[in-house]
Parts: sequence; C-alpha cells; structure tokens
Amino acid sequence: MPRLALVAALLFAAHGAAAQQTDLTVALQLEPPHLDPTSAAAGAIDSVLYSNVFEGLTKFTETGAVVPGLAQSWEISDDGKVYTFHLREGVTFHDGTAFDASDVVFSLDRARADDSQNAQKALFDGIAEVTAADPQTATVTLAEPDGDFLFNLAWGDAVMVAPETIDGIKQTPVGTGPFRFARWVTGDRIELARHDGYWGDAPALSDVTFRFIADPTAAFAAMMAQDIDVFASFPAPENLPMFDSDPRFQVLHGTTEGETILAMNNAQPPLDDPNVRAAVAHAIDRQAIIDGAMFGQGTPIGTHFAPHNPDYVDLTDLSAHDPDASRELLAGAGYPEGFTTTLKLPPPSYARRGGEIIAAQLRQVGISTEIVNLEWAQWLEEVFRGKDFGMTIVSHTEPFDIGIYARPDYYFQYRNAGFQDLMTTLTATTDPAARSDLIRQAQRMIAEDHVNAFLFQLGFATVADARVRGLWTNQPTQATNLTAVHWAQ
Repeated sequence: MPRLALVAALLFAAHGAAAQQTDLTVALQLEPPHLDPTSAAAGAIDSVLYSNVFEGLTKFTETGAVVPGLAQSWEISDDGKVYTFHLREGVTFHDGTAFDASDVVFSLDRARADDSQNAQKALFDGIAEVTAADPQTATVTLAEPDGDFLFNLAWGDAVMVAPETIDGIKQTPVGTGPFRFARWVTGDRIELARHDGYWGDAPALSDVTFRFIADPTAAFAAMMAQDIDVFASFPAPENLPMFDSDPRFQVLHGTTEGETILAMNNAQPPLDDPNVRAAVAHAIDRQAIIDGAMFGQGTPIGTHFAPHNPDYVDLTDLSAHDPDASRELLAGAGYPEGFTTTLKLPPPSYARRGGEIIAAQLRQVGISTEIVNLEWAQWLEEVFRGKDFGMTIVSHTEPFDIGIYARPDYYFQYRNAGFQDLMTTLTATTDPAARSDLIRQAQRMIAEDHVNAFLFQLGFATVADARVRGLWTNQPTQATNLTAVHWAQ
C-alpha cells in the first residue's frame, strides 16, 4: 500500500474508533444510600436508576409529560375509579424472568401495604384493589377518582419490581430497563451495562459508570482533566463560566422541580408557633442566598411550587426580607431575645453554603443556630425519619409534591385539617379550571402559615463533554436518563 494511502487508512481507522465510543462516565454529587427506589426518600437513587434500570407503568418525559411506560395503553371507567392497563409484550426483567400483570399486583400491593417503607406511600393510599385479569392485563380499582393517578405512577417510587428479586434489591437491583446493574463499589462508583434483551429501542451506550464526587473542588478538577464525561447538577456554580468558554465542554442550563426550603419542625417549640416561623421567614434574604451560595443559579419562591408551572402564584411578598418585622414578631411571640435551635445540613452545596448564609441572617434578628453537617444517610435517619431537628435545608425534587403538606407525620410535621381537606378535594377533581383554583389556594395557605421558609427553585446545570448528545437539560423528576444519550459522530 502506498505510504499516503496507509496514513489515510490509519487516520480513518482512528476516527472511526473514536466515533464508535459507547461508554460514558457520569459524576453525581450524592451517592445513593441503597438501590431500592421504592423504599427510600433519597432522590440520589432515582438519579442513577430512573428509566435506566427501573421502569413504571407510566413515565415522565423531559418536559414533564406523562407517557406510556410498561403499560402501552389503558382505559379508564366512566366513574374514574377503574384503570385497565394493557402491558407491553415481550418484557423481561434483567434476570430473564417475564414481566407480567402479577408483577404489577405485587409492586403496587407492596407499595401500599401497612408495613410499606415507600417514602411516597400516600400516592397509593387511594388504591382499593389491584388484580391481574390475564398476564398482559392489570386492573387497578380506586376508592375514589384521582385526577393525578397516572402522574403518580410515573414517580420513581412506583416502578415495577419482581418478588423473585426483592430480597436483594437494595444491593443488586433487577429491573426491566435498557441498562442492567453490574457493580457497586461503595464510596466510589456504580456500573451499569446495556441490557441486550430490552423490549424497547436499544440504547447507544454499552457501559455507564456513575462516579460520586461530593467535594466541589474535586468535581471541578475531575471535569477539567476530563476524567469524567458528564457532571449532572454540577456542584460549583462559580466555575460554570469557565466551562462555558472552553470548547471542550458544553453547559446545559436547565430547571428542576426542586423547591429549596429552610424546613422547620412545626411540632417543636418555638417553631410550632406560626408567628415564630413568620419571623424566621422575614429574616431571610433569598437573593443573597442565591447570589452567595448558588452564584445566581436559582429563582426566588414564596411557596412550595415550581415557578415554571402554569398554576404558580408568586407569593414572595408574604415573606419578604424584613428584619424589623422579624424582630417584632419574635417579641410578640414571647421571644424578644430570640431563641436557639439546630440547623442540620445534608451534603449538597446549596445546603452547606446556604446554611452559613442563613445562619448569619438569623443571628441578625437574635436567632442562634447550631450547625450540624450530616452525611446523606445520617440526614435521612435523623431528620427525615427521626424528626430530630429544628431547621434544615433541603431541595424537594419530586414533581408536583405540594401534597406532602397534607401529611401530618411528614418530617416537618405540619398539621392543618383545612389543608388536608383541600388536598382531598383536589385529588377527586378532574376539571382543569377547578383544579387550578384549588392548587392556587393550596399555595397561598402554606405560604400564609409560613410552614417553611421558601427559598428558591433549584437550577440544574450539567457540564458535559462537547461531543455528548441526548442528555436531559431539565429535571421534571430526579433522573439521569441515559436512554437516548450517545456520542456525536
């Protein structure tokens, strides 16, 4: 072969090899505490597994729309109580066993059982019965009509699981998705591999590694060195302009369903007094937190609802930054010298950085906070389950989750029978205009009660290799959906 032809062939081969890359390394800040999305509140589980390993009867698209998942179609009875789901043909779990209607019965009955550990068990409380008419047909009967039922089934908490593998699900999850679980090196990474028997379109990626890098400085170094291909929800927003200007990278600036709040324990004095909670809220300068902790990445909110939702009501004026009003409220509630409480912070940057700023703002009105930094598993145990806290900062990333305020045993322990009745009415309402009105009433009720101090809607910035395509920009649910991700040719 002539020399020029040989060189050209080698260059073509090298280019072809690069174009055929099928592995991807994705970094996340939080490592899951375990790998069962149906028995924990940790969104970090869904960040790895949603739509990749586990699937539900319905699913969210990047726009937040609900579309068919493992159910290819369904009918709803005239009274709105009976849903008949027609399941896809030829679906198997990663262990080779068939997925059928009996697995739907098992999954939903497990989620709603008396001893269920599902963090969103309330989503399934309205189910009266689940039956399998035949292997491809599952019927769900509700006690009352529920306008959100198909939406609820798209949550990560509602994915389908199999009784044969449930005992080991926390360490070796087995789902129906396009990727199967391969390995978990605790404290370092989780590896997924393409499931060759997948029922749908085969993913372009053959192997995916999720690495966990909690420290923002380490995240920046790893990305700049190109040791990782993608960092979803990059934890150092101050570095984003550097990536924006570097042709090796792309920065996707998206939105989330993440209402970031200074949550208060409504059952713990003095925070059981709404006037004290109002004082806390008025002591907070939201924009200072967004600028100081998030480098401008965030949208101020005055209630627990996403600003991009068409039913959002801007109620920020109800808790505007007003230290004088805060001091007056404290004095009127019997705390002229303020009080002391705990501020327990999980690992994300918005919490750790924002916590320092909030603590300083509260000190200006006489409220002292004992800052306690917790790892994610500790936060879940002490704060979410144990309710052992005064205040905490967390972003609620579940979609349309204002209903959590109707759960008196939820971690911030808000008890309002009027709000619970409002949510019951909303659930039974299907008319869009009537639902919108109820949703707006709900937003105002929790804002006027100052249940929590509502801070900002969490932005979502993904830094990626410039050649990666198919990533979600927005986060309608907490997920790193890799089903359409590929390398540019």
